Formats: sequence, C-alpha cells, structure tokens
Amino acid sequence: MTSVHELMDYAEVIERFDPVLGLEVHVELHTNTKMFCGCANVFGGEPNTQVCPVCLGMPGALPAVNGKAVESAIRIGLALNCEIAEWCRFARKNYFYPDMPKNFQTSQYDEPIAFNGFLDVTLDDGSLFRVEIERAHMEEDTGKSLHVGGSTGRIHGAEHSLLDYNRAGVPLIEIVTKPITGTGERAPEVARAYVTALRDLLKALDVSDVRMDQGSLRCDANVSLMAKGAAEFGTRTETKNVNSLRSVERAVRFEMTRQAALLAAGGSITQETRHFDESTGSTSSGRTKETAEDYRYFPEPDLVPIAPSREWVEELRGTLPELPWERRKRVQQEWSLTDAELRDLVNAGAVDLVAATVDAGATPAEARSWWVAYLTKEANSRGVELAELGITPAQIARVIALVNAGELTNKLAREVVTGVLEGEGEPEAVVEARGLKVVSDDSALEKAVDEALAAQPDVAAKIRDGKVAAAGAIVGAVMKATQGQADAKRVRELIIARCS
Repeated sequence: MTSVHELMDYAEVIERFDPVLGLEVHVELHTNTKMFCGCANVFGGEPNTQVCPVCLGMPGALPAVNGKAVESAIRIGLALNCEIAEWCRFARKNYFYPDMPKNFQTSQYDEPIAFNGFLDVTLDDGSLFRVEIERAHMEEDTGKSLHVGGSTGRIHGAEHSLLDYNRAGVPLIEIVTKPITGTGERAPEVARAYVTALRDLLKALDVSDVRMDQGSLRCDANVSLMAKGAAEFGTRTETKNVNSLRSVERAVRFEMTRQAALLAAGGSITQETRHFDESTGSTSSGRTKETAEDYRYFPEPDLVPIAPSREWVEELRGTLPELPWERRKRVQQEWSLTDAELRDLVNAGAVDLVAATVDAGATPAEARSWWVAYLTKEANSRGVELAELGITPAQIARVIALVNAGELTNKLAREVVTGVLEGEGEPEAVVEARGLKVVSDDSALEKAVDEALAAQPDVAAKIRDGKVAAAGAIVGAVMKATQGQADAKRVRELIIARCS
C-alpha cells in the first residue's frame, strides 16, 4: 500500500485516469436572524451569547422558518437556472456531534427547494465550461468546536475542547453539483473557476458576504478517478471545508495524484472525509463517510411544508440583479477591453473595484492600471485579497486626480498609496505629511536644471547641437536631485530652453 505522501506525476494521472468531481458549497446567508429562531446572525460575537432555547435544542422549543432565508434560497436557485419546487419540506438529519446541540440538523433531504440547474463558468483561457447543479437546499449551520492543545488544532492530540453555539442555527444554503466529468487535465482549474463564479454570483445577489476566510462560504470537494475506458465511477473522497479558491484547486489536484498512486500500486480508495492542510497542500484522512441511511432522515414534524406560489417566484425573478457575467460583457464593451484584459481583471478580482473607481471620477484605463498592476502586487505581497487592502476606490480616484492635476508624479503617487495602505490617512494627508507634492516653482527647477547641466557639460553640448534625446540624462539628474518631486515634463521644457 502506498502512503498518503506517495503521489503520481500529474501528467501520468491524466494519461491513465479520468477524474470525476462533485462540489458541495455551503453558503451562510447574512439574514438578520438565524434560520429557525430570533437570535442575531452576526459573525464574531462573544462565545455562546447569540443563542436561545430553539437553537440550543431545548425541550419544547419550537422552530419557525426565516422568511428572508427562503426568499434568498429561491433567488439563488433562479440565478442558477434551477427549477423551484412548488412544494418542499424540511427533514431531520440525525447525527451526534458535540457542535450540533439538538443531535440532529434541520435540513432538506429528498425535497429541496431548488433543483436541476446549471452554471456556466469561464476558465483561464476564456473558454466556458457548464457545471450542472443537482440541488440547492436550505438547512442550518452547526456550532463551532475549538480544540485546545496539540499541534494540529484538531481533536486528535488536544487536551480539551471548547464549544461555541453562536453559529448553530445560522441559515445555510447547500449547493450540490451533479458529477462533473469531461474535465481531463483541467479538473482542478474547473473546480476553482466554479467556486469563483459561484462566489461572484452570490455576492451580486447580496445574500451572503461570501467570506471564505470566515467560513461563510465553504467548499467540500469530492474527487474520484476512473481508469481510462471504465464505465463506472471510482470511489470518492470528500475533502471538507476548503476555505480559499486557491486551496480548492490544490486540494483537487493533490487528491487526483494521491488516489492515482494508490490505485496504481494495487490499493483501493476508502470512501471518507479528508482534511486539507494549507501549509503543505496535502490532504489527510478524516473519518469514514456516512451514507444517507446512516443519517436516518425523516420529515421535520415541527415545521410546515413550504409551497412558494408561482407568482412569488416570478416576482423574485424580477429582483435578480445584473449577473456577474452579464456585467463583464457590458464593461468590456464600455471600457474597450480585449478578452485578455478582461480576463486579467476577473482573475485579479478587480472588476467591482475598477468600476467603483471609475464611478468616483477616474477613467477605466487609469483605474485598471492601478488595481490590476500596482495594487494586485501589493495584495499578493501582503497575503490578502485585493478587496481587503486598506484603500478604497474613492481614494485611488483622488490619487489619480492629483496626478492629472500635476500635483503628483506617478512615482510620488505610488508613495501616497503606500502611505494610505500603511494607515497614514487620506491621500491629501499623506501628501502633506510626507512632503510629496510636485515641485512646480520654476525658480527652484531652473536652479536644479542649471546645476545638472553644469555637472554634465558633454551632455549639455549634445543638446545644444540639436541632439534633444540627450536631455533625458539631465531630466533624470534633476528628478534625482528633487527626490522625484519635479514635474518631468516641465523640467524637459526648461532644459531645452536653457540649451537653445
């Protein structure tokens, strides 16, 4: 038997096997209250302060369905091109974990509110791949366990565990794909692109803050391999709660190479849940995966069925916003972007940021240059998402305006942005505090030009002989002398005038 660390070369995996994916994405809705009670639905509260008899599963406490959550579920289903059930109901999913205080989860089993849909996702080269949706159903989230002691943060090796039930009962929508086949070597890319597209869609619908780092969007990645020519799917594993887009791609790729090595060595795949390790990019065994029978589903007796009228469904369809892919097509035309430029914007997660910067007064080209080039590098170096940088589109638009007004050079503008990112205040305050305003006083510039010409008499002679291109060396010297605060265009004009 091979160990978990024995991997097959990815090219050989693709040569010998066909991957099959199944992605289950859990989305916490940002309703004001929980799914079945009136407790506040707020991230980050003091442990066990947002609980009540209903979400703690106390005897005799009766649930009531959150109407806003149902509305959000229908809108999500419509945006995913799903059919909306005319009648559905909740079920009890029975299992015994300490973070589920009722010892069952109120979910939907064989009667989901939305089913049979699809989502077309854009891959890195601009091509489309259709992911078919099996269902989107409503349920509640569990509480949260904190395992204290040990080195992994998991229960194995921990000294003791703490439980926080604030999250128990938070509204969840679980979106489950049908088996995803035909991806070939692009399986990891398809998985990432799908979760990315789904995140963008949910954000546009304004039903969740989709913060993967906070757990409001979590992906379970099911992976199996079929030998070339096989007719049946292989045994799958389910890597649980993958919490970043990059990690979705890495987890799928790792599982493909791990499973292939195991199968090639004559081993078999265990149907189990697995954990993804961000630091190593590897997965490790969790627990044997339960089947539906193990959960002993039965209809929830304390909740009435949900039967959304067709009129209400159509009314909600009318509330759907411009969807992300529609918006991208529109801005591509409005901003005159090539397919490659649009792809760079999308991959950087910058479409909304550029649009907001344009709304604040910048041109599309100026805004795109800042967000896709300079600020993307800053985000990567700081290890954060672009939208989480400590600068707003309005602030970038003000920096651009200062450059256009001749008060900053591009180099000085980058220093201003750095100051804002470091928490030094608004752009104008950073300019003042750091003394970054362009030197526009001709007398000061003339003195710097004269000194530079005197220091480089050979270059000055060339300029006087009509070799104007040589002026660049003098411009550079002046810019250095003024610490980049001179207006390069004005400096060049003064040099030519002095050498005429």
